[in-house]
Amino acid sequence: MAALDISTEIADLDRALTSIEAVLDPDAKRAEIAGLQEEVAAPDLWDDQENAQRVTSRLSRLQSEVERLEKLRGRLDDLPIMFELAAEEGDEASRAEAEKELGGLKDEIAALEIRTLLSGEYDERDAVVTIRAGAGGVDAADFAEMLLRMYLRWAERHGHATKVMDTSYAEEAGLKSVTFEVSAPFAFGTLSVEGGTHRLVRISPFDNQGRRQTSFAAVEVIPLIESTDHVDVPESDIRVDVFRSSGPGGQSVNTTDSAVRITHLPTGLVVSMQDEKSQIQNRAAAMRVLQSRLLLLKKQEEDAKKKELAGDVKASWGDQMRSYVLNPYQMVKDLRTNHEVGNPDAVFDGDIDGFIDAGIRWRKQVELGEDV
Repeated sequence: MAALDISTEIADLDRALTSIEAVLDPDAKRAEIAGLQEEVAAPDLWDDQENAQRVTSRLSRLQSEVERLEKLRGRLDDLPIMFELAAEEGDEASRAEAEKELGGLKDEIAALEIRTLLSGEYDERDAVVTIRAGAGGVDAADFAEMLLRMYLRWAERHGHATKVMDTSYAEEAGLKSVTFEVSAPFAFGTLSVEGGTHRLVRISPFDNQGRRQTSFAAVEVIPLIESTDHVDVPESDIRVDVFRSSGPGGQSVNTTDSAVRITHLPTGLVVSMQDEKSQIQNRAAAMRVLQSRLLLLKKQEEDAKKKELAGDVKASWGDQMRSYVLNPYQMVKDLRTNHEVGNPDAVFDGDIDGFIDAGIRWRKQVELGEDV
């Protein structure tokens, strides 16, 4: 790589990082950190445990963000020196190390640039993801289980904590539905672009004639409710049913009625929880998810009203947003962004960052009214 090319690439990275710093505003974050540190130092902080957890969590998140920006800036400032020393000494190993650092910085700054596009009201929240098998019988149930593994592997790759909250097993194989939580900064904003209908085309392993089968699964992503949110759910608006938790094949994993199903009567929303040990825990978890869905529903209704008043007639996202084709060829393609890869195995193993990044950029273009 020529010296001029390297200088140009470093200058491009510097401009990109400067733009990111302008959006994320580390100085404002440092000021907020100082204020939160004063709150943490207060002797009565833990008298209100919910507030204490909110304060300490926010402080930790801000400190991590500022530290990440500072490290990237320091590494970028050191990069020209690494190349200069390698050139002066004629050391190919040092030059290779500098080029490796350049490539790493490109990837990290590009990933952080995506983060600046997450500016929605709930984008910073943890995410609750529900996958439901659609048309396609046992293949659809198997596909739902494949998608669950894909998202859990994606979270594992990034070090994000996950928790399966409810599982409904299909009779022959796979899942009727599953709900899980992803705990990470901007989990909702990141995963929200995965919401929609996913399609799988393959030779069915459940068809004794080896025919090609098309099956569908729906993915729903909602932000997790926080104690500061106000979603009033009167007891008269819900019906609570209790039942015994069950595992694959209908085998009982619990001899008490600990599983809980809550139906919100005005909207018809239904939330089931069975993965906690007690009925009280399952009811609390179900109420949090119900409130989260009601919160998002309220925002969607407000947004729809704003669009109506503004005369916005742009089409909303289509139901079928991604196809996973295993036969007669191998390809995974997002139908909104046209991002595609020819290695479905890697995708099902959690390598979906390319799809997520393309989706976030696509959504921002739609919001800005740009051509996509």
